[in-house]
Amino acid sequence: MVSPRLVATDLDGTALRSDGSVSPRTAAAFARVEEAGAKLVFVTGRPPRWMATVAGAVRHRGLAICANGALVYDLHTERIVESHLIEAEVLTEAVGRLRERLPGLSFSVEYEGGFAHESGFGLGRWDRQETSGLRVGVSTLTSRPCAKLLAFHNDMDPDLLHLRVEEVVGDLLTATHSSGRALIEMSAHGVTKATALARLAGRHMIGQADVVAFGDMPNDLPMLSWAGTAYAVANAHPDVLAAVTHVTAANDEDGVAAVLERLFGVTPPERP
Repeated sequence: MVSPRLVATDLDGTALRSDGSVSPRTAAAFARVEEAGAKLVFVTGRPPRWMATVAGAVRHRGLAICANGALVYDLHTERIVESHLIEAEVLTEAVGRLRERLPGLSFSVEYEGGFAHESGFGLGRWDRQETSGLRVGVSTLTSRPCAKLLAFHNDMDPDLLHLRVEEVVGDLLTATHSSGRALIEMSAHGVTKATALARLAGRHMIGQADVVAFGDMPNDLPMLSWAGTAYAVANAHPDVLAAVTHVTAANDEDGVAAVLERLFGVTPPERP
């Protein structure tokens, strides 16, 4: 069996446990990837400020593709080394269209260094734990470039909301979703996990056939379609399960680690 040269994995719902932790088995599997000389890349919707736990588990080595491809983050220096932002003019136009066509939306933005949100925005678990987020009016929210625009609706089905958002602003932005809530994440037009991963692989002369990727939600679909070998975890969104040829165990059962152990010749730990 030939081991891949690059392992790309989503975090939440895929490689991480449901409580957001990195299990000892998964941390050991990550270490084995690097010991074998392959590249390990985290490809996540998370912003860089949510990467501390994961960075610690891999001893602050390597790169992370954050914000669905908009930002590349060096885990060692804790610096953003590449960014693909939504320009302020595009942001203003997109929010204006969405507000007119889809009443009930509220907005938040991820900047390169922090976030801001409207007063009615439904903050998630991680954002509620922070004090750095600014509550501002929409004109301030859209006044400068950002990595990601988020739109939240209290009632709509996430998949339906995604389709509606694409109809309204698909010519301006690339929309996806990943949280299970009616929360749509938008990047600059054409920016996805796949585009960022392809650039990174290209810089290291690694072809698609030598890449294995793991994911669980619609924002992972471009990456899974691009990678030579793609795995969904058993708890993945139905669209993801339908799109891949390989399925591993759920995130809480260390499904990613189980595959990496096979690929890199590691004996899994005995169950207690």
